[in-house]
Parts: sequence; structure tokens; C-alpha cells
Amino acid sequence: MFFEKTDYLFKIALVGDSGVGKSSLLFRFAEGEYYENFLPTIGVDFKIKSVTHEDKSIKLHIWDTAGQERYQTICCIYYKGADGIVIVYDITDRESFKNVERWVEQVEEVSSKNAKKILVGNKSDREDIRAVSYEEGKALADKLGLEFIETSAKKDTKVDEAFTALAITLKRELAAAGRVLPSVYPKKTLTKLEPEKKSSGTCCL
Repeated sequence: MFFEKTDYLFKIALVGDSGVGKSSLLFRFAEGEYYENFLPTIGVDFKIKSVTHEDKSIKLHIWDTAGQERYQTICCIYYKGADGIVIVYDITDRESFKNVERWVEQVEEVSSKNAKKILVGNKSDREDIRAVSYEEGKALADKLGLEFIETSAKKDTKVDEAFTALAITLKRELAAAGRVLPSVYPKKTLTKLEPEKKSSGTCCL
């Protein structure tokens, strides 16, 4: 173990239907990589990425949760204590957009009432088969009181902006409250967790 300077540390959870590109967004942001054919996330996956704002280091622990119903009992555990939630839908898949409100309700059942949320419409590069307009996405975000941005993990469009905007919002709120971390924080390697063999398909009962 070694230590690196960290002024702020936040836990972020990615949620949304399976296939909307959550893993692609995570890998693009954390690793700068894009893979054409991702297998569905099993349970949860995890990455660490640090960003800098106003000479302050903001470390993000980002949890990518599975969208399949059978993993929801496991994934709900990772909503608890999350400082920020990234709710993702696919602009080419109207069903994933219709499910956004269900995801918001599920997250709000278990996450902190102070958790900040952002709505992300992914796959903006697929304009040729767009099923959800930008205006619809923005209107839903306004209705739910969320920030909104459209991204493309494939083309690396506004991916950094989405995560960074959330990180800056969290930093400003924490700074306004007068709370900061110690000047160093231990860097740890965490492993991917496997799902339970059985799941009730309900959230955090």
C-alpha cells in the first residue's frame, strides 16, 4: 500500500438497463479505452479515477452495476452510501428511457437523500437510429430535478464532462459544508465481486 494526495473522495454508482453502455462509459472515463463488444456486467465492477478541479484532487470510486433484474438485490447494496448516481439510458432504445423513472425510484429507496444524480443519454453517435430526442431527455431530467447530458462512449463525446460535472458538484457541496479529507488517502486494489447464486429480484428487502 502507498499513499497519494486526495482532497476529496466520492463513491459513484452507475445504474440503468442492461446494454445501455454503462461499462463502456466507465472504461472510456477510467481507462480511456472503448471495446465494441462488452459482455453484460455480472453483479458489479469497479474502477478508480482521479480528476483535478481548482488545484484539488477528487478521487472517484465508481461502481458499475448490472442492469439485469436478477442482480438487483446485490446491486442495491452499492447504492447505499453513494455520493453520486449516474443514471444511464440508450438514446436508441426507448424502453431504457421509459425505465429511467423506475431506476430513480429504486435508487432513492436506499441511497442517501443528499446523493447527487445525473441523467446520461448514451450512444449519441447513433443519430441515424435515435429513438429518444435530446429535448425528451432534458425534459425528463428537469422533471426529476437532475442534471442532463448526452454522451458517446464510442466516440468519446462528453464522457469526461459527465463524470467531472458530478464530481465538481459534490466537491462544492462538501467544501461549503466545511468537510475535507486528510491530505493523503491509502490507495487500495479492490476486486470484482461475484453475484449470489440466488436473488429475489427485489431491491434491498
